Amino acid sequence: MDILTEALGSMRTGSPAAVRTMGHAPWGLRLPPVIGAGFHVVLSGACWLVPVHGPRRSDAIRLDTGDVVFLRDGRAHILADQPGTPPQDEQDCRFTPGSPLGTVTVGGEGPRTSLLCGSYHLDQARPHPLVRQLPELVHLSTADGGHADLAAAVGLLRAELDRSRIGAAGIVPALIDSLLLYILRAWYEGQPPESAEGWTAALRDAAIAPALAALHADPAAAWTVEELAARVGLSRAGFARRFTALVGEPPMAYLTRWRMTRAAQLLRESPAPLSTIAARIGYGSEYAFAKAFKREHGQPPGAYRRAARGSVTRHGSPTPQAPATGAAFRPQPTTPVGNTGLPELDLPDLTNEEIGETLRGMGA
Repeated sequence: MDILTEALGSMRTGSPAAVRTMGHAPWGLRLPPVIGAGFHVVLSGACWLVPVHGPRRSDAIRLDTGDVVFLRDGRAHILADQPGTPPQDEQDCRFTPGSPLGTVTVGGEGPRTSLLCGSYHLDQARPHPLVRQLPELVHLSTADGGHADLAAAVGLLRAELDRSRIGAAGIVPALIDSLLLYILRAWYEGQPPESAEGWTAALRDAAIAPALAALHADPAAAWTVEELAARVGLSRAGFARRFTALVGEPPMAYLTRWRMTRAAQLLRESPAPLSTIAARIGYGSEYAFAKAFKREHGQPPGAYRRAARGSVTRHGSPTPQAPATGAAFRPQPTTPVGNTGLPELDLPDLTNEEIGETLRGMGA
């Protein structure tokens, strides 16, 4: 099971957006924050990235041809030919017939720098630990043979953007989409084994990596710590300690988090009824699933799905409204209803179909 692909797939809330930027010295471009994660690829020339929160010259990062930058949280920043060049605000892009992307041209009459700039629509309300562990800014150089796979992807992008050829309208978006996986794989594989920790170490660990693969391959299975430990040849206590130390949470806590993450993805992307989604992630009762989902996401699954559909209607990307910070991980208190001893139901948040399925799951 490819954990990196699954983790990113669970966070995606839409297709990436990108534009080709042409800067002629002197030039500077102030880029606002984006929802998700930002990226830049230097196709030719060189420039500087200056963090908005640190305008000192020493904070600026030089980018050369072939360099790739990934901004995990989509923070605002400045791109310029020199750190001290005054930036202008983001420009509207211009579309050339036959080009798969729009183009932004800024600056004067000096040397040109060509970049591919864009963003990946990722759900930042509940980022997967694989993404959360990344540095806020990932800077990768493909010069001198570094990160050969990423360099090949950049080369393909450059070739498609430099020449107008049939098929480019389908090839370029696919390359940009796959670029995210190349970036993250290059960063993880580039970490020295002797200093690896957290998920970097977990993905290489002889016991924890196969255990994670098993959980991702079949999240609906009735996993126990004992069974996972036996699969990788460790004692229950030894496996639990090792898993928690590397992954950052106990095995069953991670399994619950992953189940709820997959459930959210299915609610956003599929029309499957709640009972089907509950079964696919390991819940025999839709009521138990709805309760667990609300505890993790701060709202019932039906409300989450309606918010996602409403966002698609308005913006074209399924991005449900996130609850207040921390709400997704706060236990929700229950209140007895009459003398039934049953927890209070959030009936206003459920459709008639969901209410019926919930009551049937409770034996009502």
